[in-house]
Amino acid sequence: MPQGPQTFDALAVRTWCGLALESLGRAREEIDAINVYPVADGDTGTNLYLTVESAAAAVEAVFAGHAMAAASAPPSLADAVRAMAHGALIGARGNSGTILAQLLRGMAQVLAADSDRAHTDGQGLRRALRHAAESARQAVAHPVEGTVLTVASAAADAASDAEGDCGSVARAAYEGARVALTATTGQLAVLERAGVVDAGGRGLVAVLSALVQTFTGEAPRQTPGSAALPAQTDGTPERPDGAGAETCGDGTAGESGPAFEVIYLLEADDAAVDRLRERLDGLGDSLVVVGGDGLWNVHVHVDDAGAAVEAGVEAGRPHRIRITHFGLGDVHAGGAARPPRERAQRAVVAVVPGEGLAGLYAEAGATTVLARPGEPPASGELVQAVRRAHALEVVLLPNDADLRHTAAAAAEQARTEGVRVALIPTRSAVQGIAALAVHEPERRFDEDVVAMTSAAGATRYAEVAVAERQSWTMAGICQAGDVLGLIDGDVAVIGADVTTTAETVLDRMLAAGGEMVTLVLGDETPDAVATRLEARVREAYLAVDTVVYRGGRQGALLLIGVE
Repeated sequence: MPQGPQTFDALAVRTWCGLALESLGRAREEIDAINVYPVADGDTGTNLYLTVESAAAAVEAVFAGHAMAAASAPPSLADAVRAMAHGALIGARGNSGTILAQLLRGMAQVLAADSDRAHTDGQGLRRALRHAAESARQAVAHPVEGTVLTVASAAADAASDAEGDCGSVARAAYEGARVALTATTGQLAVLERAGVVDAGGRGLVAVLSALVQTFTGEAPRQTPGSAALPAQTDGTPERPDGAGAETCGDGTAGESGPAFEVIYLLEADDAAVDRLRERLDGLGDSLVVVGGDGLWNVHVHVDDAGAAVEAGVEAGRPHRIRITHFGLGDVHAGGAARPPRERAQRAVVAVVPGEGLAGLYAEAGATTVLARPGEPPASGELVQAVRRAHALEVVLLPNDADLRHTAAAAAEQARTEGVRVALIPTRSAVQGIAALAVHEPERRFDEDVVAMTSAAGATRYAEVAVAERQSWTMAGICQAGDVLGLIDGDVAVIGADVTTTAETVLDRMLAAGGEMVTLVLGDETPDAVATRLEARVREAYLAVDTVVYRGGRQGALLLIGVE
């Protein structure tokens, strides 16, 4: 094969990202197979792949931007590595993906220090690998040996002793990582019982293999240290018996553990993040906080998902929140008494528009996908959520009429993977709340779906929002800044005051009857609005109950449901 470049420039960064994506793509099933803990759904390989995919896309965007600008010179090394690090940060999935994002960020901090340099040499790559390992270790709340952190440190140590160009340094780092990976089996009891190496470390070896190929033109051969597993009859790697596999960087293996995985991006300053680390460390385990310069990626396992999200709200602005409920029988499985790969029988996957609702749904047992205003999830994100739910049967709640086709595509994809999926066409989060309230996993699947569909269909929904521009509506012409009351998706009321408009909407909805009113307040909506609406219901509608939730940054000022 042709020899690659011997210095690290923007083009080499682009090549590395592409080759790393290919390498992880080939190894994904193998890595997933040896990952049972801590997320317990065999997704470490997938998470690493998605993290690098986001990094590669960011680098490609930089090159595309230069091409569109007809720039005579390619992007600088600093431009490329910053894009790589930022892409990995915003796209990081799972514990190992989050740590990998910090490894790439640590490298970028060194390689982009001199923004005018077009490339770096072997010495610069050595320093970048060292800083990457150190910064990743600092990002983990309680680092221990036998994890991806050990493999990263070994790679940096080996690179430090290497002489020569980038190819020589990369090969030394790869060899050091490969040897360290083999040793992880004996460093943690959970790995030794399963007879596997650390899954996150295995992924890092794949990434470093791609780095070697970038500079030498040839990928290192697979070795026994890469944890190759015997294949099943269908050609996929065989999963080990007993507990095993991906440990967190903090090595928190145990017989039981927190019920939820919470991940979100956070816009906050350094001081606020320091306080957040202390608070989250007290709430759960597997805490990893990576990033900097005002943008962070937070990963933690907790029993109180709402508290973890609220801590983020207090620290700054959390978004892209993902909350996964670990099913019974596959959480922190530490021994051979129960098969660690056993799926839950049934799960609910729901799209929710705000952090508060995400916590509410998660506490009710649902796996959530956050939909920020103007950022609807893609079908791939819904498929990933179905995989995270790790159940034989899944009820999918899109909670938005515009997501009907996206959810249908995700459901179809999940069915091809052997998951029985029922899509309930909920058009609002309040309809989803009604469906979730009658969800009973012990019932037959069809009966449960019928009950949830009936509850959602019997719930009228409305929202109160502020008009962004002048527009024609069913209720007349609205101006920018007007308060709009939408009932079942259509504008029914145009007003100037939030409380008055909400009262009018509520009266119209209850005119047709109702037994339960659900109010979900946005983060900018004062409590006085809910207090007034509750009083209105008590005064004018006997035997109608009211419940109030805080939805967070949900877009609408107020969501209303009437069952």
